[in-house]
Amino acid sequence: MDLMIKGRVALITGADGGMGFAVAKLLAEEGVKLVLADKKLDEANARRGELPQDTILVQADLTKQGDADAIVAEAIRQFGKLDIAVHTAGITGAKGDPLELSDADYEEAWQTDFMSAVRVARAAIPEMKKGRWGRFVCITSENAVQPYWEEATYNVAKAGVAAFAKGLSYRLAADGILVNTVAPAFIETAMTDEMMEKRAKERGTSKDEAIQSFLEEERPGIVQKRRGRVDEVAAAVALLVSERASFINGANLRVDGGSVQAVQN
Repeated sequence: MDLMIKGRVALITGADGGMGFAVAKLLAEEGVKLVLADKKLDEANARRGELPQDTILVQADLTKQGDADAIVAEAIRQFGKLDIAVHTAGITGAKGDPLELSDADYEEAWQTDFMSAVRVARAAIPEMKKGRWGRFVCITSENAVQPYWEEATYNVAKAGVAAFAKGLSYRLAADGILVNTVAPAFIETAMTDEMMEKRAKERGTSKDEAIQSFLEEERPGIVQKRRGRVDEVAAAVALLVSERASFINGANLRVDGGSVQAVQN
């Protein structure tokens, strides 16, 4: 299906991670010009041959507004416009008893997971307004609506991103800009690899056994009994940034295999 976005220009943050790079590859197939940003770009540079030659890679620390501004400025310098921003950058943050986690623990997740989305929006959306067309998509998480006890810093930050995006959606549609979120759960990434390797070590099992026990004990809603794939997340993002999604605004699209066991988002 033609997503009708050939020639559009997209900024993707967190592009060195599995989800961000998968989004980049899929949008490239649709003829989108790419500006990829991350704090480190080791993986993206190693796989640069999989992307169009005019793809721009920019190192950026999104805890700084100046870096967010700089990557948007680079998009304008190279391609003359910015139509799409996909914000995937984030960390899991500190874990543990919510009342024992420090102010610094909460602040780290808040600055990296929540305020980074605000900074990217501040930089990107004014450029989209100039063209009277835009798409802003943030990756949240199942944690935004189904919080887990030991992941309070991540829960709060991702819930904040969801609320921020919903709030933006009310006014920006009048400027031709649609704002949505995608909420993955237990996707096959370096982040969940690390979680499962730790679980395997603690239990004295293999990684595959750790994954299956986690699904049975912690994520019973995922009846397919597997982790999701980054390309499955990328497909949802690609739809939302496309012209085909021209009447989807302020929505949260779950890509969680049914992990969230509720009707509402």
